[in-house]
This record gives sequence, C-alpha cells and structure tokens, in this order.
Amino acid sequence: MNAGYFLMQLASEADKDHVYQLVGEHSRDDANGVPQVAFVGVINPLNPRVETPEEVRDALVRASNFIPKERLGSTDDCGFSPFSIDVKPKHGSPDAARDIAFEKIANRVQGTAMASEELGL
Repeated sequence: MNAGYFLMQLASEADKDHVYQLVGEHSRDDANGVPQVAFVGVINPLNPRVETPEEVRDALVRASNFIPKERLGSTDDCGFSPFSIDVKPKHGSPDAARDIAFEKIANRVQGTAMASEELGL
C-alpha cells in the first residue's frame, strides 16, 4: 500500500508484539517516495483509567524493537466519544469525562517526548 502513515488501534490489543512485528516486517522506507510511519495506539479512550507518561514511553520503546524508531509515532485508539457526555455523574462534575480525556492526551504527549529522548530522536 502506498500510504505515508497508518494510525493503528493498539492500546487495547492483547498481542501487541505480534502486531508490532507484522508492521515492522511490512512497512517500507519508500512508499512511492514517502517513508511509511506507523502511529501506534498507546491510549485506550474506552477505559477511564489514565495511562501514565511512563506507560506511554514504555509502549513506544517496546514497539521500537519491531518498528524502526524513525518511522514510529503515537496516537490514541479511536473512541473518545464516550467521554463527550459523562453519564455517570457520581464520578464527578459533568466535565469529569472531558478532564480525563485531556489528561490522557497530555500524558500521551509527555510519554512520547520521553520515548523520543530515550530512543535518541
């Protein structure tokens, strides 16, 4: 496939290493003049538990064992829509779900920066 980048839902994947391996084996340095970049899901938006920056870093460092680090990025799994309305008001203010989503995104950004530093990028 001559696509430049792929966004992959992997935070909720049970066998991440297998998927990382397949991505690493089948992605290309040159897809019609563009290097393919794999953005792997490191945040599960369907679970209200907030991933730590360290968990994000660790997931990306692990993925770099299979996918070339220069062609690796992070993303969220699809599905923040359940956070648009907090249907469980016992869990906090009406904005609690939104706050969780923003905290997850902030931790992804911080964890990705930590992984970049650890990987020498």
